Amino acid sequence: MDVPAGIQGDGASNEVPVPSEDLAEMSFLEHLEELRWAILKGLGALLLITIAASFFSKWIIDVLLLGPAKADFFMYKFFGIEAENLYLQNRTITGQFFAHIGTVVAVGLVIGSPAVVYFFWKFIEPGLYAREKKGMRFAAVFATFFFMLGILFGYLIITPLALQFFANYQISSQIVNEFDITKYFSMVTFWAFGVGVLFELPVVVYFLAKVGLVTGKMLRGFRRYAVILVLVLGAIFTPPDPISQTLVAIPLYILYELSIQIASYVERKEQAALEAALK
Repeated sequence: MDVPAGIQGDGASNEVPVPSEDLAEMSFLEHLEELRWAILKGLGALLLITIAASFFSKWIIDVLLLGPAKADFFMYKFFGIEAENLYLQNRTITGQFFAHIGTVVAVGLVIGSPAVVYFFWKFIEPGLYAREKKGMRFAAVFATFFFMLGILFGYLIITPLALQFFANYQISSQIVNEFDITKYFSMVTFWAFGVGVLFELPVVVYFLAKVGLVTGKMLRGFRRYAVILVLVLGAIFTPPDPISQTLVAIPLYILYELSIQIASYVERKEQAALEAALK
């Protein structure tokens, strides 16, 4: 029986990763040293990007974070909402200072996270097979795309709808809605980055399917529970009204259906590789 190139008789891959210089001779402590330097480089990149972000902090705060608090925010026109300006207050002595610092750090972490991933990738790359390198590059692009898509959805869809709902919600005409800046910044961050994390569902399913923990058939069997879960998540991330809840639940359910297709694709691909190895 002919054995395909790169496959042993027992079906295991005999593909050997091409090591970088002296990689095979590195001791455990030397590997730890390489990992330490990768972490330090990643943290250094985060620090530099955070410092750079501080020079644009006024634009970040006035345009990005405070944009949805203004009645002329462009998404309100898109939704056809007659929006109201939100009135923000600082109720603590250090409130504006820490809101400023927290904003700069948050932006630095988000923008700088690819640099951390890059240095970690350079650490593990020499020990990977060529096909594994290709798969990891695809997964990195895949994860970045869905994360950014989720952030945009959270910032452009959920944030303006939620802000206007709470701005107009009153239990008495004697109570005026004026929001604390710390709470405002934390909620905008939660809505935007929280949805970004939720949109990573297809990426998580991809890796779980690769290790055989999830299959397309399994996910199809959980469809009814998935519907309930996305509705619950929609209720958590939006004001308690059915329209906003549905606006969040629909894309999350679409991502779940996409995850089923991804899991099925990975399963077929792994099965085809196994059958090719056994011929």
